[in-house]
Amino acid sequence: MAEAGSRSRLADAAVAFTSNARNPQLRRAQLSFLGAWTAEWAFTVALGIVAYRAGGATALGLVGLIRMVPAAVFAPLLSPLADRGRRERVLVVVSTVRGAVTAAAAVVAAVSGPPVLIYALAVLSTIAATLFRPAHSALLPSLCHTGSELASANVVRGLLDSAATLVGPLLAAVLLEVADVSAVFWVAAASSWWAAALLLRLRYDAPPRPSVSTRPRLVREAVDGLKAVARHRGLAVILGLAAAQSFTRGALTVLSVVVAIELLGTGEPGAGALMTAVGVGAVLGSLAASLLVGTRGLGAWFAVGVALWGLPIALVGVVPHQGAALGLIALVGVGNALVDVAGFTLLARMAPDEVLARVFGVLESLVAVSIGIGALVASWLVDELGPRAALFGIGLVCPVLAVASWRRLRQLDRSVGGHDLDVELLRQVPMLRTLPLPSVEQLARGLEPVQVPAGQAVFSQGDVGDCYFVIESGEVDVLGDGVRVTTLGPGEGFGEIALLRDTPRTATVVARTDLRLRALVSHRFLAVVLGFTPAARAAAAEVDRMVTRFTPKDPGSSGRP
Repeated sequence: MAEAGSRSRLADAAVAFTSNARNPQLRRAQLSFLGAWTAEWAFTVALGIVAYRAGGATALGLVGLIRMVPAAVFAPLLSPLADRGRRERVLVVVSTVRGAVTAAAAVVAAVSGPPVLIYALAVLSTIAATLFRPAHSALLPSLCHTGSELASANVVRGLLDSAATLVGPLLAAVLLEVADVSAVFWVAAASSWWAAALLLRLRYDAPPRPSVSTRPRLVREAVDGLKAVARHRGLAVILGLAAAQSFTRGALTVLSVVVAIELLGTGEPGAGALMTAVGVGAVLGSLAASLLVGTRGLGAWFAVGVALWGLPIALVGVVPHQGAALGLIALVGVGNALVDVAGFTLLARMAPDEVLARVFGVLESLVAVSIGIGALVASWLVDELGPRAALFGIGLVCPVLAVASWRRLRQLDRSVGGHDLDVELLRQVPMLRTLPLPSVEQLARGLEPVQVPAGQAVFSQGDVGDCYFVIESGEVDVLGDGVRVTTLGPGEGFGEIALLRDTPRTATVVARTDLRLRALVSHRFLAVVLGFTPAARAAAAEVDRMVTRFTPKDPGSSGRP
Protein backbone atom coordinates (compact mmCIF):
# COMPACT_ATOMS: atom_id res chain seq x y z
CA MET A 1 0.00 0.00 0.00
CA ALA A 2 2.82 2.41 0.90
CA GLU A 3 4.56 1.68 -2.39
CA ALA A 4 1.34 2.29 -4.32
CA GLY A 5 0.85 5.57 -2.45
CA SER A 6 4.39 6.66 -3.30
CA ARG A 7 3.83 5.86 -6.97
CA SER A 8 0.61 7.86 -6.88
CA ARG A 9 2.38 10.86 -5.36
CA LEU A 10 5.14 10.68 -7.95
CA ALA A 11 2.54 10.47 -10.73
CA ASP A 12 0.77 13.54 -9.31
CA ALA A 13 4.10 15.36 -9.15
CA ALA A 14 4.81 14.50 -12.79
CA VAL A 15 1.38 15.80 -13.79
CA ALA A 16 2.12 19.02 -11.90
CA PHE A 17 5.02 19.79 -14.22
CA THR A 18 3.69 18.37 -17.49
CA SER A 19 0.33 20.16 -17.19
CA ASN A 20 2.11 23.52 -17.06
CA ALA A 21 4.35 22.59 -19.97
CA ARG A 22 1.41 21.50 -22.15
CA ASN A 23 -0.67 24.59 -21.41
CA PRO A 24 0.88 27.41 -23.49
CA GLN A 25 -0.81 30.13 -21.43
CA LEU A 26 0.44 28.73 -18.13
CA ARG A 27 3.86 28.20 -19.67
CA ARG A 28 4.14 31.84 -20.71
CA ALA A 29 2.92 33.09 -17.35
CA GLN A 30 5.35 30.87 -15.45
CA LEU A 31 8.40 31.76 -17.53
CA SER A 32 7.54 35.42 -17.13
CA PHE A 33 7.63 34.93 -13.37
CA LEU A 34 11.06 33.29 -13.70
CA GLY A 35 12.39 36.32 -15.57
CA ALA A 36 10.89 38.81 -13.13
CA TRP A 37 12.23 37.09 -10.03
CA THR A 38 15.67 36.41 -11.47
CA ALA A 39 15.83 40.16 -12.00
CA GLU A 40 14.68 40.80 -8.41
CA TRP A 41 17.31 38.59 -6.78
CA ALA A 42 20.17 39.83 -8.94
CA PHE A 43 19.10 43.42 -8.27
CA THR A 44 18.94 42.75 -4.49
CA VAL A 45 22.52 41.42 -4.41
CA ALA A 46 23.83 44.35 -6.45
CA LEU A 47 22.03 46.90 -4.31
CA GLY A 48 23.37 45.27 -1.15
CA ILE A 49 26.94 45.55 -2.40
CA VAL A 50 26.45 49.23 -3.32
CA ALA A 51 25.01 49.99 0.13
CA TYR A 52 27.67 48.07 2.05
CA ARG A 53 30.48 49.79 0.16
CA ALA A 54 28.91 53.17 0.95
CA GLY A 55 28.13 52.70 4.64
CA GLY A 56 28.53 49.17 5.98
CA ALA A 57 25.82 47.23 7.82
CA THR A 58 23.98 50.39 8.91
CA ALA A 59 23.59 51.55 5.32
CA LEU A 60 22.40 48.08 4.33
CA GLY A 61 19.61 48.20 6.90
CA LEU A 62 18.55 51.74 6.11
CA VAL A 63 18.48 51.12 2.37
CA GLY A 64 16.40 48.00 2.95
CA LEU A 65 13.86 49.99 4.95
CA ILE A 66 13.84 53.03 2.63
CA ARG A 67 13.35 50.72 -0.35
CA MET A 68 10.42 48.85 1.16
CA VAL A 69 8.32 51.49 2.94
CA PRO A 70 7.06 53.24 -0.24
CA ALA A 71 6.40 49.83 -1.79
CA ALA A 72 4.35 48.86 1.28
CA VAL A 73 2.21 51.97 0.84
CA PHE A 74 1.70 51.63 -2.90
CA ALA A 75 1.13 47.85 -3.11
CA PRO A 76 -2.45 47.86 -1.75
CA LEU A 77 -3.24 51.13 -3.56
CA LEU A 78 -2.10 49.87 -6.97
CA SER A 79 -3.29 46.25 -6.71
CA PRO A 80 -6.96 47.17 -7.47
CA LEU A 81 -5.78 47.91 -11.02
CA ALA A 82 -5.21 44.17 -11.47
CA ASP A 83 -8.81 43.46 -10.40
CA ARG A 84 -10.28 45.94 -12.87
CA GLY A 85 -9.06 44.51 -16.16
CA ARG A 86 -6.71 42.06 -17.84
CA ARG A 87 -4.11 41.10 -15.26
CA GLU A 88 -1.41 40.19 -17.77
CA ARG A 89 -1.43 43.78 -19.08
CA VAL A 90 -0.57 45.02 -15.61
CA LEU A 91 2.32 42.54 -15.54
CA VAL A 92 3.66 43.77 -18.88
CA VAL A 93 3.66 47.39 -17.71
CA VAL A 94 5.28 46.48 -14.39
CA SER A 95 8.09 44.47 -15.97
CA THR A 96 8.77 47.13 -18.61
CA VAL A 97 9.04 49.86 -15.96
CA ARG A 98 11.28 47.72 -13.75
CA GLY A 99 13.60 47.04 -16.67
CA ALA A 100 13.92 50.72 -17.49
CA VAL A 101 14.58 51.74 -13.88
CA THR A 102 17.15 48.96 -13.38
CA ALA A 103 18.93 49.97 -16.58
CA ALA A 104 19.14 53.51 -15.22
CA ALA A 105 20.76 52.12 -12.05
CA ALA A 106 23.28 50.30 -14.23
CA VAL A 107 24.24 53.55 -15.92
CA VAL A 108 24.67 55.35 -12.58
CA ALA A 109 26.84 52.52 -11.24
CA ALA A 110 28.94 52.43 -14.40
CA VAL A 111 29.80 56.14 -14.17
CA SER A 112 30.37 55.90 -10.37
CA GLY A 113 27.40 58.13 -9.69
CA PRO A 114 26.11 58.89 -6.19
CA PRO A 115 24.78 55.82 -4.35
CA VAL A 116 21.75 57.83 -3.20
CA LEU A 117 20.58 57.99 -6.81
CA ILE A 118 20.75 54.20 -7.05
CA TYR A 119 18.78 53.99 -3.79
CA ALA A 120 16.07 56.22 -5.29
CA LEU A 121 15.90 54.05 -8.41
CA ALA A 122 15.69 50.99 -6.16
CA VAL A 123 12.60 52.48 -4.49
CA LEU A 124 10.91 52.93 -7.88
CA SER A 125 11.84 49.41 -8.96
CA THR A 126 10.52 47.91 -5.73
CA ILE A 127 7.21 49.78 -5.96
CA ALA A 128 6.71 48.25 -9.39
CA ALA A 129 7.88 44.84 -8.20
CA THR A 130 5.31 44.72 -5.38
CA LEU A 131 2.54 44.82 -7.97
CA PHE A 132 3.95 41.94 -10.01
CA ARG A 133 3.31 39.07 -7.61
CA PRO A 134 -0.29 40.11 -6.67
CA ALA A 135 -1.25 40.39 -10.33
CA HIS A 136 0.52 37.14 -11.23
CA SER A 137 -0.95 35.28 -8.25
CA ALA A 138 -4.44 36.50 -9.18
CA LEU A 139 -3.88 35.55 -12.84
CA LEU A 140 -2.91 31.91 -12.23
CA PRO A 141 -6.33 30.70 -10.99
CA SER A 142 -7.93 32.01 -14.19
CA LEU A 143 -5.62 29.74 -16.19
CA CYS A 144 -6.60 26.66 -14.09
CA HIS A 145 -9.73 24.53 -13.78
CA THR A 146 -9.30 22.59 -10.53
CA GLY A 147 -7.76 23.07 -7.11
CA SER A 148 -5.16 20.42 -7.91
CA GLU A 149 -4.25 22.22 -11.14
CA LEU A 150 -3.83 25.46 -9.21
CA ALA A 151 -1.67 23.67 -6.63
CA SER A 152 0.36 22.27 -9.54
CA ALA A 153 0.78 25.75 -10.98
CA ASN A 154 1.97 27.03 -7.61
CA VAL A 155 4.38 24.10 -7.32
CA VAL A 156 5.87 24.96 -10.70
CA ARG A 157 5.97 28.65 -9.87
CA GLY A 158 7.62 27.79 -6.58
CA LEU A 159 10.25 25.80 -8.44
CA LEU A 160 10.84 28.71 -10.81
CA ASP A 161 10.96 31.10 -7.86
CA SER A 162 13.55 28.80 -6.31
CA ALA A 163 15.46 28.66 -9.58
CA ALA A 164 15.44 32.47 -9.67
CA THR A 165 16.69 32.53 -6.07
CA LEU A 166 19.57 30.37 -7.30
CA VAL A 167 20.23 31.90 -10.72
CA GLY A 168 19.92 35.58 -9.73
CA PRO A 169 22.52 35.58 -6.91
CA LEU A 170 24.74 33.14 -8.84
CA LEU A 171 24.81 35.46 -11.83
CA ALA A 172 25.55 38.33 -9.47
CA ALA A 173 28.40 36.43 -7.79
CA VAL A 174 29.99 35.53 -11.15
CA LEU A 175 29.63 39.04 -12.54
CA LEU A 176 31.10 40.57 -9.38
CA GLU A 177 34.15 38.33 -9.87
CA VAL A 178 34.70 39.12 -13.57
CA ALA A 179 33.11 42.56 -14.03
CA ASP A 180 31.50 45.11 -11.72
CA VAL A 181 28.17 45.85 -10.06
CA SER A 182 26.81 47.71 -13.11
CA ALA A 183 26.90 44.45 -15.09
CA VAL A 184 24.61 42.86 -12.50
CA PHE A 185 22.12 45.71 -12.91
CA TRP A 186 22.19 45.30 -16.72
CA VAL A 187 21.42 41.57 -16.47
CA ALA A 188 18.54 42.32 -14.10
CA ALA A 189 17.12 44.87 -16.55
CA ALA A 190 17.28 42.42 -19.47
CA SER A 191 15.54 39.75 -17.40
CA SER A 192 12.67 42.15 -16.57
CA TRP A 193 12.15 43.02 -20.24
CA TRP A 194 12.10 39.33 -21.15
CA ALA A 195 9.35 38.80 -18.55
CA ALA A 196 7.27 41.52 -20.21
CA ALA A 197 7.76 40.14 -23.73
CA LEU A 198 6.51 36.68 -22.75
CA LEU A 199 3.11 38.00 -21.66
CA LEU A 200 2.33 40.01 -24.78
CA ARG A 201 0.76 36.93 -26.48
CA LEU A 202 -1.12 35.51 -23.50
CA ARG A 203 -4.68 34.45 -24.46
CA TYR A 204 -7.40 33.18 -22.09
CA ASP A 205 -11.04 33.73 -21.10
CA ALA A 206 -11.16 35.78 -17.91
CA PRO A 207 -13.78 34.81 -15.30
CA PRO A 208 -16.66 37.27 -14.79
CA ARG A 209 -16.23 39.94 -12.15
CA PRO A 210 -18.66 42.50 -10.74
CA SER A 211 -18.80 45.66 -12.84
CA VAL A 212 -16.76 48.61 -11.61
CA SER A 213 -16.91 52.29 -12.40
CA THR A 214 -14.71 53.49 -15.24
CA ARG A 215 -13.11 55.99 -12.88
CA PRO A 216 -10.68 54.20 -10.53
CA ARG A 217 -11.28 54.75 -6.82
CA LEU A 218 -8.09 53.07 -5.71
CA VAL A 219 -8.25 53.96 -2.02
CA ARG A 220 -11.81 52.65 -1.64
CA GLU A 221 -11.02 49.54 -3.67
CA ALA A 222 -7.85 48.93 -1.64
CA VAL A 223 -9.93 49.10 1.55
CA ASP A 224 -12.14 46.35 0.12
CA GLY A 225 -9.07 44.11 0.04
CA LEU A 226 -8.30 44.93 3.67
CA LYS A 227 -11.92 44.18 4.63
CA ALA A 228 -11.75 40.80 2.87
CA VAL A 229 -8.72 39.90 5.00
CA ALA A 230 -10.30 41.21 8.21
CA ARG A 231 -13.46 39.14 7.66
CA HIS A 232 -11.57 35.87 7.16
CA ARG A 233 -9.47 34.66 10.11
CA GLY A 234 -7.69 32.11 7.93
CA LEU A 235 -6.48 34.83 5.55
CA ALA A 236 -5.27 36.88 8.50
CA VAL A 237 -3.25 33.97 9.93
CA ILE A 238 -1.57 33.22 6.58
CA LEU A 239 -0.73 36.89 6.04
CA GLY A 240 0.61 37.27 9.57
CA LEU A 241 2.99 34.34 9.19
CA ALA A 242 4.00 35.60 5.75
CA ALA A 243 4.93 38.92 7.38
CA ALA A 244 7.12 37.07 9.89
CA GLN A 245 8.82 35.13 7.10
CA SER A 246 9.39 38.41 5.21
CA PHE A 247 10.85 40.03 8.32
CA THR A 248 13.42 37.23 8.41
CA ARG A 249 14.00 37.56 4.67
CA GLY A 250 14.77 41.25 5.08
CA ALA A 251 17.15 40.46 7.92
CA LEU A 252 18.85 37.86 5.74
CA THR A 253 19.69 40.46 3.08
CA VAL A 254 21.80 42.19 5.75
CA LEU A 255 23.05 39.10 7.56
CA SER A 256 24.21 37.37 4.36
CA VAL A 257 26.60 40.23 3.60
CA VAL A 258 27.75 40.71 7.22
CA VAL A 259 28.21 36.98 7.86
CA ALA A 260 30.14 36.47 4.61
CA ILE A 261 32.51 39.39 5.20
CA GLU A 262 32.83 39.62 8.98
CA LEU A 263 32.07 36.12 10.30
CA LEU A 264 33.13 33.70 7.54
CA GLY A 265 35.78 35.85 5.85
CA THR A 266 34.64 34.94 2.31
CA GLY A 267 34.35 38.54 1.07
CA GLU A 268 31.74 40.12 -1.21
CA PRO A 269 31.38 37.08 -3.53
CA GLY A 270 30.64 35.08 -0.38
CA ALA A 271 27.43 37.08 0.09
CA GLY A 272 26.30 35.94 -3.34
CA ALA A 273 27.29 32.38 -2.44
CA LEU A 274 25.14 32.42 0.70
CA MET A 275 22.11 33.64 -1.22
CA THR A 276 22.87 31.06 -3.90
CA ALA A 277 22.66 28.42 -1.17
CA VAL A 278 19.13 29.65 -0.47
CA GLY A 279 18.38 29.05 -4.14
CA VAL A 280 19.84 25.54 -4.12
CA GLY A 281 17.72 24.60 -1.12
CA ALA A 282 14.67 26.23 -2.69
CA VAL A 283 15.04 24.19 -5.89
CA LEU A 284 15.33 20.96 -3.90
CA GLY A 285 12.43 22.03 -1.70
CA SER A 286 10.27 22.79 -4.71
CA LEU A 287 10.89 19.34 -6.13
CA ALA A 288 9.86 17.85 -2.79
CA ALA A 289 6.85 20.18 -2.61
CA SER A 290 5.59 18.75 -5.91
CA LEU A 291 4.68 15.64 -3.90
CA LEU A 292 2.18 17.76 -1.95
CA VAL A 293 -0.07 18.33 -4.97
CA GLY A 294 -3.59 17.15 -4.16
CA THR A 295 -3.00 16.89 -0.41
CA ARG A 296 -5.25 18.63 2.10
CA GLY A 297 -2.56 19.46 4.64
CA LEU A 298 -1.18 22.62 3.06
CA GLY A 299 -1.69 24.63 6.27
CA ALA A 300 0.57 22.27 8.19
CA TRP A 301 3.24 22.36 5.48
CA PHE A 302 2.99 26.15 5.47
CA ALA A 303 3.83 26.15 9.20
CA VAL A 304 6.83 23.88 8.56
CA GLY A 305 8.05 26.21 5.82
CA VAL A 306 7.75 29.26 8.08
CA ALA A 307 9.69 27.49 10.84
CA LEU A 308 12.47 26.62 8.39
CA TRP A 309 12.81 30.30 7.56
CA GLY A 310 14.20 30.87 11.06
CA LEU A 311 15.71 27.86 12.78
CA PRO A 312 18.64 27.33 10.33
CA ILE A 313 19.55 31.02 10.61
CA ALA A 314 19.75 30.72 14.38
CA LEU A 315 22.01 27.69 14.02
CA VAL A 316 24.42 29.57 11.74
CA GLY A 317 25.21 31.75 14.75
CA VAL A 318 25.98 28.60 16.74
CA VAL A 319 28.14 26.96 14.02
CA PRO A 320 29.80 29.84 12.10
CA HIS A 321 31.73 27.78 9.54
CA GLN A 322 31.39 28.18 5.79
CA GLY A 323 30.33 24.61 4.98
CA ALA A 324 27.81 24.44 7.81
CA ALA A 325 26.50 27.92 6.99
CA LEU A 326 25.90 27.02 3.34
CA GLY A 327 24.07 23.83 4.31
CA LEU A 328 21.92 25.55 6.93
CA ILE A 329 21.05 28.47 4.67
CA ALA A 330 20.02 25.95 2.01
CA LEU A 331 17.36 24.73 4.47
CA VAL A 332 15.95 28.26 4.44
CA GLY A 333 15.42 27.75 0.71
CA VAL A 334 13.49 24.54 1.41
CA GLY A 335 11.26 26.51 3.76
CA ASN A 336 10.79 29.17 1.09
CA ALA A 337 9.52 26.54 -1.36
CA LEU A 338 7.00 25.19 1.16
CA VAL A 339 5.78 28.69 2.04
CA ASP A 340 5.26 29.58 -1.63
CA VAL A 341 3.36 26.45 -2.63
CA ALA A 342 1.17 26.19 0.47
CA GLY A 343 0.68 29.88 1.21
CA PHE A 344 -0.21 31.12 -2.27
CA THR A 345 -2.49 28.15 -2.95
CA LEU A 346 -4.40 28.68 0.30
CA LEU A 347 -4.80 32.42 -0.31
CA ALA A 348 -6.04 31.86 -3.87
CA ARG A 349 -8.53 29.25 -2.65
CA MET A 350 -9.94 31.33 0.22
CA ALA A 351 -10.20 34.84 -1.24
CA PRO A 352 -12.96 35.83 -3.72
CA ASP A 353 -11.67 36.38 -7.27
CA GLU A 354 -13.11 39.90 -7.53
CA VAL A 355 -10.76 41.09 -4.76
CA LEU A 356 -8.02 38.50 -5.22
CA ALA A 357 -5.35 40.86 -6.52
CA ARG A 358 -6.14 43.25 -3.67
CA VAL A 359 -5.70 40.50 -1.09
CA PHE A 360 -2.35 39.67 -2.67
CA GLY A 361 -1.64 43.40 -2.65
CA VAL A 362 -2.15 43.43 1.12
CA LEU A 363 0.29 40.53 1.26
CA GLU A 364 2.88 42.40 -0.79
CA SER A 365 2.47 45.47 1.40
CA LEU A 366 3.09 43.38 4.51
CA VAL A 367 6.01 41.67 2.80
CA ALA A 368 7.57 44.97 1.77
CA VAL A 369 7.32 46.67 5.14
CA SER A 370 8.38 43.50 6.97
CA ILE A 371 11.45 43.12 4.77
CA GLY A 372 12.39 46.74 5.48
CA ILE A 373 11.90 46.36 9.23
CA GLY A 374 13.80 43.07 9.21
CA ALA A 375 16.76 44.68 7.46
CA LEU A 376 16.79 47.61 9.89
CA VAL A 377 16.46 45.40 13.00
CA ALA A 378 19.19 43.06 11.75
CA SER A 379 21.64 45.92 11.15
CA TRP A 380 20.88 47.33 14.63
CA LEU A 381 21.40 43.93 16.28
CA VAL A 382 24.68 43.44 14.41
CA ASP A 383 25.96 46.82 15.59
CA GLU A 384 24.76 46.37 19.19
CA LEU A 385 25.23 42.64 19.84
CA GLY A 386 27.37 41.30 17.01
CA PRO A 387 26.59 38.93 14.11
CA ARG A 388 26.14 35.75 16.20
CA ALA A 389 23.57 37.21 18.57
CA ALA A 390 21.75 38.82 15.64
CA LEU A 391 21.53 35.46 13.85
CA PHE A 392 20.17 33.71 16.93
CA GLY A 393 17.61 36.39 17.83
CA ILE A 394 16.28 36.81 14.29
CA GLY A 395 16.21 33.06 13.74
CA LEU A 396 13.83 32.34 16.64
CA VAL A 397 11.00 34.59 15.39
CA CYS A 398 9.49 32.31 12.72
CA PRO A 399 9.69 28.97 14.60
CA VAL A 400 7.94 30.42 17.67
CA LEU A 401 5.11 31.94 15.61
CA ALA A 402 4.70 28.77 13.54
CA VAL A 403 4.21 26.68 16.67
CA ALA A 404 1.73 29.21 18.07
CA SER A 405 -0.34 29.10 14.84
CA TRP A 406 -0.30 25.32 14.36
CA ARG A 407 -3.80 24.61 15.69
CA ARG A 408 -5.44 27.33 13.60
CA LEU A 409 -3.69 26.14 10.45
CA ARG A 410 -4.91 22.58 10.99
CA GLN A 411 -8.47 23.92 11.32
CA LEU A 412 -7.93 25.78 8.06
CA ASP A 413 -6.89 22.52 6.38
CA ARG A 414 -10.14 20.88 7.43
CA SER A 415 -12.17 23.84 6.13
CA VAL A 416 -10.43 23.84 2.74
CA GLY A 417 -10.87 20.08 2.52
CA GLY A 418 -14.65 20.44 2.87
CA HIS A 419 -14.67 23.19 0.26
CA ASP A 420 -12.74 20.90 -2.10
CA LEU A 421 -15.60 18.40 -1.95
CA ASP A 422 -18.06 21.06 -3.14
CA VAL A 423 -15.72 22.07 -5.98
CA GLU A 424 -15.31 18.42 -7.04
CA LEU A 425 -19.10 17.97 -7.01
CA LEU A 426 -19.64 21.00 -9.26
CA ARG A 427 -16.90 19.80 -11.60
CA GLN A 428 -18.93 16.66 -12.29
CA VAL A 429 -21.70 18.74 -13.91
CA PRO A 430 -20.94 18.89 -17.68
CA MET A 431 -22.34 22.41 -18.03
CA LEU A 432 -19.90 23.76 -15.42
CA ARG A 433 -16.72 22.02 -16.59
CA THR A 434 -15.67 24.89 -18.83
CA LEU A 435 -15.57 27.33 -15.90
CA PRO A 436 -12.15 28.45 -14.65
CA LEU A 437 -11.35 27.63 -11.04
CA PRO A 438 -12.22 31.09 -9.59
CA SER A 439 -15.75 30.80 -11.00
CA VAL A 440 -16.25 27.31 -9.60
CA GLU A 441 -14.92 28.51 -6.26
CA GLN A 442 -17.46 31.33 -6.36
CA LEU A 443 -20.30 28.89 -6.99
CA ALA A 444 -19.06 26.52 -4.28
CA ARG A 445 -19.10 29.31 -1.68
CA GLY A 446 -22.82 29.85 -2.34
CA LEU A 447 -23.94 26.21 -2.09
CA GLU A 448 -26.52 25.40 0.59
CA PRO A 449 -27.33 21.85 1.80
CA VAL A 450 -30.85 20.53 1.16
CA GLN A 451 -32.23 17.15 2.26
CA VAL A 452 -35.37 15.64 0.71
CA PRO A 453 -36.92 12.32 1.83
CA ALA A 454 -37.86 9.65 -0.73
CA GLY A 455 -41.18 10.30 -2.46
CA GLN A 456 -41.25 14.05 -1.80
CA ALA A 457 -41.14 16.62 -4.61
CA VAL A 458 -38.17 18.96 -4.78
CA PHE A 459 -40.38 21.29 -6.80
CA SER A 460 -43.39 20.98 -9.09
CA GLN A 461 -44.13 21.90 -12.68
CA GLY A 462 -45.30 25.52 -12.83
CA ASP A 463 -43.46 26.62 -9.66
CA VAL A 464 -41.33 29.74 -9.71
CA GLY A 465 -37.69 28.85 -10.44
CA ASP A 466 -35.39 30.34 -7.83
CA CYS A 467 -32.61 27.73 -7.34
CA TYR A 468 -30.30 25.39 -9.22
CA PHE A 469 -29.63 21.99 -7.65
CA VAL A 470 -26.78 19.48 -7.80
CA ILE A 471 -27.29 15.95 -6.47
CA GLU A 472 -24.75 14.98 -3.81
CA SER A 473 -26.30 11.55 -3.12
CA GLY A 474 -29.52 9.76 -4.09
CA GLU A 475 -31.66 9.86 -7.25
CA VAL A 476 -34.56 11.91 -8.60
CA ASP A 477 -37.26 11.28 -11.21
CA VAL A 478 -38.00 14.10 -13.63
CA LEU A 479 -41.71 14.15 -14.56
CA GLY A 480 -43.25 16.10 -17.41
CA ASP A 481 -47.06 16.28 -17.28
CA GLY A 482 -46.94 13.29 -14.93
CA VAL A 483 -44.80 11.15 -17.24
CA ARG A 484 -41.29 10.14 -16.14
CA VAL A 485 -38.81 11.63 -18.59
CA THR A 486 -35.48 10.71 -16.99
CA THR A 487 -33.74 9.78 -13.76
CA LEU A 488 -30.79 11.77 -12.43
CA GLY A 489 -28.13 10.71 -9.92
CA PRO A 490 -25.06 11.99 -8.04
CA GLY A 491 -23.03 14.66 -9.82
CA GLU A 492 -25.95 15.73 -12.04
CA GLY A 493 -27.74 19.05 -11.81
CA PHE A 494 -31.25 20.24 -12.53
CA GLY A 495 -33.30 23.42 -12.43
CA GLU A 496 -31.31 25.44 -14.96
CA ILE A 497 -33.99 25.87 -17.65
CA ALA A 498 -36.30 27.95 -15.47
CA LEU A 499 -33.39 30.15 -14.44
CA LEU A 500 -31.79 30.58 -17.85
CA ARG A 501 -35.09 31.17 -19.69
CA ASP A 502 -36.82 33.04 -16.85
CA THR A 503 -39.89 30.75 -16.98
CA PRO A 504 -41.81 28.67 -14.41
CA ARG A 505 -40.56 25.18 -13.70
CA THR A 506 -41.14 23.06 -16.80
CA ALA A 507 -41.22 19.72 -14.99
CA THR A 508 -41.69 18.13 -11.58
CA VAL A 509 -38.71 16.61 -9.76
CA VAL A 510 -39.45 13.90 -7.17
CA ALA A 511 -36.96 12.21 -4.84
CA ARG A 512 -36.67 8.59 -5.93
CA THR A 513 -34.55 7.87 -2.82
CA ASP A 514 -33.51 9.94 0.19
CA LEU A 515 -31.68 12.93 -1.28
CA ARG A 516 -28.83 15.16 -0.32
CA LEU A 517 -28.72 18.19 -2.60
CA ARG A 518 -26.61 21.32 -2.87
CA ALA A 519 -28.70 24.35 -3.83
CA LEU A 520 -27.52 27.56 -5.49
CA VAL A 521 -29.79 30.59 -5.59
CA SER A 522 -30.62 32.06 -8.98
CA HIS A 523 -28.57 35.27 -8.86
CA ARG A 524 -25.37 33.41 -7.88
CA PHE A 525 -25.87 30.80 -10.60
CA LEU A 526 -26.69 33.24 -13.40
CA ALA A 527 -23.94 35.73 -12.55
CA VAL A 528 -21.26 33.08 -13.00
CA VAL A 529 -22.69 30.92 -15.80
CA LEU A 530 -23.91 33.76 -18.03
CA GLY A 531 -20.91 35.95 -17.22
CA PHE A 532 -18.42 33.45 -18.66
CA THR A 533 -18.90 33.00 -22.42
CA PRO A 534 -17.84 29.33 -22.78
CA ALA A 535 -20.09 28.32 -19.85
CA ALA A 536 -23.01 30.31 -21.28
CA ARG A 537 -22.63 28.46 -24.60
CA ALA A 538 -22.46 25.12 -22.79
CA ALA A 539 -25.55 25.98 -20.75
CA ALA A 540 -27.50 26.98 -23.87
CA ALA A 541 -26.50 23.75 -25.63
CA GLU A 542 -27.51 21.71 -22.55
CA VAL A 543 -30.91 23.42 -22.39
CA ASP A 544 -31.52 22.79 -26.12
CA ARG A 545 -30.52 19.15 -25.70
CA MET A 546 -32.88 18.62 -22.78
CA VAL A 547 -35.76 20.37 -24.53
CA THR A 548 -35.55 17.94 -27.45
CA ARG A 549 -35.89 14.95 -25.08
CA PHE A 550 -39.50 15.70 -24.24
CA THR A 551 -42.34 17.00 -26.41
CA PRO A 552 -44.74 18.68 -24.02
CA LYS A 553 -48.52 18.91 -24.18
CA ASP A 554 -48.38 22.56 -23.19
CA PRO A 555 -46.24 25.10 -25.05
CA GLY A 556 -43.06 25.97 -23.22
CA SER A 557 -42.76 22.70 -21.30
CA SER A 558 -39.73 20.45 -21.48
CA GLY A 559 -38.28 17.30 -20.00
CA ARG A 560 -35.86 19.21 -17.78
CA PRO A 561 -36.94 21.50 -14.94
